Amino acid sequence: MAESQNVAPVRYCLYARKSSESDERQVMSLDAQLSEMLKIAQNEHLDIAEIKQESKSAKEVGLRPEYNQLLKDVDEGKFNGILTWAPDRLSRNAGDLGTLVDLMDKGKLVQIRTHGQNFTNNPNEKFLLMILCSQAKLENDNRGKNVKRGLRFLCEKGKRPGNPPLGYKLYRDPINLTVKSKIVIDPERAPFVRKMFEYVTKDGLSGRQVNEYLYDEGFRTRKGKRLTLSMMYRMFKDQFYYGEFEYPEGSGNWYKGDYESIITKELWQEANNRLRTYAKSKWGSKVFYYSKLFKCGSCGSGVCGEERTNRFGSKYVYYRCTKYGGKKRCNEKYIREEKLIESIARMIEENKEKDVLISKKVLREVEKINKIQKATVGENAKVITNLDYIKYILNGGTNFERSQFLKCLEGQLLLKGGDVSIKPLF
Repeated sequence: MAESQNVAPVRYCLYARKSSESDERQVMSLDAQLSEMLKIAQNEHLDIAEIKQESKSAKEVGLRPEYNQLLKDVDEGKFNGILTWAPDRLSRNAGDLGTLVDLMDKGKLVQIRTHGQNFTNNPNEKFLLMILCSQAKLENDNRGKNVKRGLRFLCEKGKRPGNPPLGYKLYRDPINLTVKSKIVIDPERAPFVRKMFEYVTKDGLSGRQVNEYLYDEGFRTRKGKRLTLSMMYRMFKDQFYYGEFEYPEGSGNWYKGDYESIITKELWQEANNRLRTYAKSKWGSKVFYYSKLFKCGSCGSGVCGEERTNRFGSKYVYYRCTKYGGKKRCNEKYIREEKLIESIARMIEENKEKDVLISKKVLREVEKINKIQKATVGENAKVITNLDYIKYILNGGTNFERSQFLKCLEGQLLLKGGDVSIKPLF
């Protein structure tokens, strides 16, 4: 279309946009839009200075980098016209629409050319542009309401949108494909999910222990990978397994599912109550005296202590391999602190004739005790042997005294098979 002699030539930027939203899949593709608009430019001899295209939603302001650059270029005088397929390709929100009209009011945007329509700095044409873009925004708003209404109706029928959690799967009738898919129990993984909760409630295991047990028993994700500890804790908190779900999450809207539950609500509540008692204490609030004194006899990793609460509410301390070194998988058993002390005493008794195990610090301590005995009781004072001193520390001493004594042994303490041994340093 030839420009009027009293109007400055229009330099256009051809802008094509395809929304990434799934509900606009029927909109013309970018290639189709570009092809049609280039034909218009060729037939009407339009001066196309640049072509911009992107696949972004126009519902919100500022989320389209190419479009933002287009507005900046118009404001700086690089272009004074826009060629696009339809007004809604430019704006579906009030912010972008206001910017377009403002550029027209300033005389920087001379013309917006679409398939079948022109918009210039004319009151009637600007008003029509605002109506068309506002209509597009209205359609977006209504579409959003319809989607939410559809999802709410789906939830009220007992179907949670999205993929079901591990332990369930979607099933579609292979014969009647018109029937929608439904959620059914996954016979391969559902037994493991049920066992998760039972391990906590019946056996008093922690989440980490449950994760290790189920991995050894063959529990895997749908992709055949190991279930991470964080994912397992999310599964413990998912009410979906006893037949209820919240949608959207955090909304407070709860629905009754139309699928078969894997566990009972009572089992879910009991397991989560138990897991809350396993929460870690603040750093430094609990001292594990025998941590860092031992090495795992199987893989060479360190040994750390943990405090747990059993099914009766009693607290206890046990020690385990950290599994940070050596073998990737270590099957060494956990050992209670009481059993650990008994094993240490047994190890000392078995090695009582090997003085190499006892450091000079222990010998000096025994010598000092004997001197005190002799000074206070006299020549008839009983002589304390090294073994007497060790037995006293292990049987009557505090955990701190025991740990300090173990640091004096000349060798590396090893924990293997629930028993303690010592490896000489030379």
